[in-house]
Amino acid sequence: MSGMDKMWASFIAMGLMLVATVIITFARQKTKGFVRFILSFVAFLLFVPILLYMLLSMI
Repeated sequence: MSGMDKMWASFIAMGLMLVATVIITFARQKTKGFVRFILSFVAFLLFVPILLYMLLSMI
């Protein structure tokens, strides 16, 4: 894997982490009940590709 590919993989991982952070922050401050659970679950599911891109950028 070239250095540029590693760079893009790390940028994608950082972008997804930012999206997950914004979703969690919004869910905790503005919502409650079932909507809060769904948003938190979506943010949690984002950690799977985040982990994969992070590992890809380290190889």
